[in-house]
Amino acid sequence: MKILEALAGGLAGACVLTLTHESLRRVVPDAPRMDILGMRAIAKLMEKAGATPPDDETLHDWAMVGDVVSNGLYYSLAGTDKNALWRGTLLGAMAGIGAITLPGPLGLGEAPSERTTQTKVMAVGLYLMGGIVAALAARAIVKATK
Repeated sequence: MKILEALAGGLAGACVLTLTHESLRRVVPDAPRMDILGMRAIAKLMEKAGATPPDDETLHDWAMVGDVVSNGLYYSLAGTDKNALWRGTLLGAMAGIGAITLPGPLGLGEAPSERTTQTKVMAVGLYLMGGIVAALAARAIVKATK
């Protein structure tokens, strides 16, 4: 596997996911609010460490950076070979399912990703799209650099 190409593909998938999510949440009332889950997770970790979380705007910025980095690394697992698309699809679907099933048990609340059926479908769809974009981008980079 070509590591740099896989990382670049993962970053592409994460950026598309984050940009689409941020755009969607501004215009669709039932859009998932994964940004809120990220903010809550950071604040919770900081409080457990004895630190005071920053204001919401700063917390949101940190959550966006954390999302792009963590999702980029995760999506890079799709790789660059002929099976990358299948792996990207599977990784995206698993991330989407996790996005709607894990926040509650993790103490981050259920509403941001489970408010309505439409919210759940969009959450899974966004993460699925990220995985597919990551795989396609990685494969395209490999093909372009041959």
